[in-house]
Amino acid sequence: MNSLGPDDRALFEDAGMALYEAVVSAGGIAGDDPRIAPDGPWAAAFALLVRLGLLQRSSEEQPGHWTAEDPASVQSRIVSPLSVQGARLLEESSQWAHDFASVTQIWRRAPEASGRGPFTYVHGDHISPFIEGLVAECEVEVLTAQPQTGRDTDGLALAIQRESALLGRGATMRTLYQHAARRSSVTREYVAAVTRLGAEVRTLDEFFNRMLVFDRRIALIPAPDTFDAALAIREPTVVAYLVDVFERSWERARPFTSSDASVLKDIAAEQRAMTMRMLIEGHSDPAAAKRLGVSPRTYAGYVADLKDEFEAETRFQLGYMIGRLGITGSGDAEQA
Repeated sequence: MNSLGPDDRALFEDAGMALYEAVVSAGGIAGDDPRIAPDGPWAAAFALLVRLGLLQRSSEEQPGHWTAEDPASVQSRIVSPLSVQGARLLEESSQWAHDFASVTQIWRRAPEASGRGPFTYVHGDHISPFIEGLVAECEVEVLTAQPQTGRDTDGLALAIQRESALLGRGATMRTLYQHAARRSSVTREYVAAVTRLGAEVRTLDEFFNRMLVFDRRIALIPAPDTFDAALAIREPTVVAYLVDVFERSWERARPFTSSDASVLKDIAAEQRAMTMRMLIEGHSDPAAAKRLGVSPRTYAGYVADLKDEFEAETRFQLGYMIGRLGITGSGDAEQA
């Protein structure tokens, strides 16, 4: 039998099961039944069931009649080859992983031989596979700084699976988000999953740039002036500097998993202070929203709350009142 694929299984689930149930219920189906005719609604499903052996011709006396077969007698003939094929593919992938680990060690021993040097630009569709490779090679520690709201729905399951493998082999992981990430249900789900496995996650009120650091050996940062490239850094001095930047931010950040009322109050105060700082510094709404890691609509809500708090009708009045009170948005906002 030719190999079966996802399309065959989808057809089996969508129409094949319904046809099989109809045949079983009726005790068979005539070969000239319009439903299984070449232009009938069950034509493709009928061909698949015959191919699988779940429908057989009744007898020589009824050559145009089809009856259902016991699935238990057919299953092993269908499933066993797939299991063997899956085991063979797993073994093959394991061997390839071992081979690539060997050539990676060769590359590491002579990094200049590749002509890349300590700085490498990675572009477009090559970025994700490049990161996947770094995660797979990581042995000790991953540091990640993720501005904006954090995780996306489409990549959630894959991210949890990848981080589970990383943490499962003994590596550690620390992730830094902005406070606004706490609003995202997807990010909360991700954080709950990885913290159960030993990862640490914190949030910070300040804006920071995206950064990944693997084993304090290689760092990945966005390339300037483009959304479609990243810069991989292997220069030890620069990597150490970026790690220090991360550590300073980490010390100021607050644990994501904390539900302590005082911590949540502090986070609200920090977001309030940063909103005032954005107003004082004259940032546009889109720019200010980006720096807070929220949507422009949410940022507008923050500003509206401040206008109500200070009883200001316009932003100009709000700015005047904040300035008159000597508020800088850098630590004294809580006392206003």
